[in-house]
Amino acid sequence: MAYPDFNMDHQWLPFTPNRSFKKDPRVFVKADGMFFTTHDGKQVLDGISSLWCVGAGHNRKPINEAIKKQLDTLDYATAFQASNDQAFKAAEMIAAMAPGDLNQVLFCNSGSEAADTSLKVALAYHRARGEGHRNVFIGREKGYHGVGFGGMSVGGIPANRKVYGAALLPRVDHMRFIHDPVKHAYIHGAEPVWEEDILLELEQRILPLHDPSNIAAVIVEPVSGSAGWYLPPKGYLKRLREICDKHGILLIFDEVITGFGRMGTNFGADYYGVVPDMLNFAKAVTNGVIPLGGVICTDRIYNTMMDANAGSPAHAIEFFHGYTYSGHPVACAAAMATLGLFKEENLFERAGEMGMVLGDALHGGLKGLPSVIGIRSLGLAGAVELASVAGAPGKRAYDVFMDCFKQGVLVRPAGENIVICPPYIVEKEHIERIVNVVGESIKKNA
Repeated sequence: MAYPDFNMDHQWLPFTPNRSFKKDPRVFVKADGMFFTTHDGKQVLDGISSLWCVGAGHNRKPINEAIKKQLDTLDYATAFQASNDQAFKAAEMIAAMAPGDLNQVLFCNSGSEAADTSLKVALAYHRARGEGHRNVFIGREKGYHGVGFGGMSVGGIPANRKVYGAALLPRVDHMRFIHDPVKHAYIHGAEPVWEEDILLELEQRILPLHDPSNIAAVIVEPVSGSAGWYLPPKGYLKRLREICDKHGILLIFDEVITGFGRMGTNFGADYYGVVPDMLNFAKAVTNGVIPLGGVICTDRIYNTMMDANAGSPAHAIEFFHGYTYSGHPVACAAAMATLGLFKEENLFERAGEMGMVLGDALHGGLKGLPSVIGIRSLGLAGAVELASVAGAPGKRAYDVFMDCFKQGVLVRPAGENIVICPPYIVEKEHIERIVNVVGESIKKNA
């Protein structure tokens, strides 16, 4: 397909500088394995799993065949007052992978919807148990929980809050960010060890300010992914779990990025040995092929909601929430094929192994380059932090991203960071190429 074969006048691109994009378009028309093909015939190595989604690589036949078979069998069915067999099977498969008693799956279509769903579950759960006054949420600075109003409210990325501040939830506070740029600028395959307890602020300021009895839930990403792959201090998540338990507060893990293999485990919860009350997922669950997200809740939350309505009429709905496409049969078929492929090819274990290769390459090849002020790697992901250009925050990372693309490598600019998170099928030579291209671009844009 040549560039003149399509018209770019009508699509408004998300999270993209549309004006500059149309002057220098980057349009994919084909993908296979580790590579995209662009509209002008260029091969581009996918260094970011196409936004953390494509863990098994592109154009995987088992997933494609499952989708085709499902379309020929049951293309769509309402999720209200009925369901479909694929949704029940996918929910069972996902619950079996989740830790602890996370056994109840609420399906939606994206990570943003998963975030808002989990917040609504928290409010409804506390109301069901007679504590409806619990309506304060606690997020974290630089946390990302999608673009819904609930997710933006608990999220802590300023650019996502700037324009919409007047419409965000009023009873929200934020914990301190988890990164020390001086003491932990360079982290490779380890959890940073802090001398101070950065959760003291939660215990000594935030909780007393709102009173713990008013707080519904704390929501965090196990690893702060969208902000630029920032790693929690050693023991941080376990201590957060203890604080929430002490005060009857629900703990929500947003695992849209860390879920389904990125850490070399089923979930980040498994990697850190902490079981939340709810776990949000999306992205890699279908290998990015079809939108699907969800919230996995504990049996306790589900049973509390059911028991609270035990005396209600049989037609009464226990949780007034859902989406037209909740548990879409084709998406659920894609999820089961994806999870089956992950297991058959041991891709989670492979992600853990290749993560060390990626970390070695990043730290060995890029540390010490001009403008590089930090490198963080854990699981099959890493971020290279760059010094800001005076008066133009984010410009250097964006310029590096653009230059890498022209050299046939797709990386992700996130603020001042270049993030690399390839599919789990990545080979050593792919990693070497990515790091070499990034390194040359960093020198060029120093």
